Amino acid sequence: MQTLQDQIIKELGVESQIDPCLEIRKRVWFMKQYLQKNSFARGYVLGISGGQDSTLLSKLAQMAINELNEEGNGKVTYQFIAIRLPYGAQEDEQDAQDAIEFVEPSKVITVNIKASVDASVRALEEAGVELNDFVKGNEKARERMKAQYSVASMNDLFVLGTDHAAEAVTGFYTKHGDGACDIAPLVGLNKRQGKQLLEALNCPPHLYLKTATADLEDNKPGQSDEIALGITYDHIDEYLEGRKIPEESQRVLEEWYYKSRHKRNDPPTVFDTWWKNETK
Repeated sequence: MQTLQDQIIKELGVESQIDPCLEIRKRVWFMKQYLQKNSFARGYVLGISGGQDSTLLSKLAQMAINELNEEGNGKVTYQFIAIRLPYGAQEDEQDAQDAIEFVEPSKVITVNIKASVDASVRALEEAGVELNDFVKGNEKARERMKAQYSVASMNDLFVLGTDHAAEAVTGFYTKHGDGACDIAPLVGLNKRQGKQLLEALNCPPHLYLKTATADLEDNKPGQSDEIALGITYDHIDEYLEGRKIPEESQRVLEEWYYKSRHKRNDPPTVFDTWWKNETK
């Protein structure tokens, strides 16, 4: 009989073991093919924060762009634009700059989202809606995505998404914020597998060994993902690889999975039936 763990692993496409070099080539190939199948597109765009996920996907995207330009005989020039999207000053700005140096993107743009987010917060306050710190964090994530789509539209680019299995299973992303994208090349990898790819790419270790944080809430600067989720990434990864984890960790993880189902599904319509089983 299939367990919930088996169902989740199948749904998210996680392998218990990977060949990092093969995974790198698979995902670079996928990004190259996607651009070639969409003749109007000229590359990709992604916000780069200095964290593991954006560093990995930015590097893979730039590899795809470089290969396409080398193979194309100058007929089409592709580019990858890395966008810095700080809210004011970013405490780990040096990590972001180190990631940019590692990736060597075709172009770097910086859009400080503070004025836009603060203006939105003020407009809502004037309408009688006062945002708490958590919801303001979601405003930041959505403002970042809005900027990425604006840059993409003005340059005929696709927006990349960093969603991977360890994030998807918990729904640890903002709906229509960092959860929005045109193409999601990291799907199927868990957190430790992403680290393996970066290690194979000779990434500076401090960029993938650092504590993972969304860093969206003003009142909890630098709060780790693991504290916010109540479970470690090691336990999430082990669960996704089919291993047994402590009972309490399994309970927390499966609770997150159920609560975040709506994020992993398309908006329901009157013709759909999946929403009837949306709750546990």
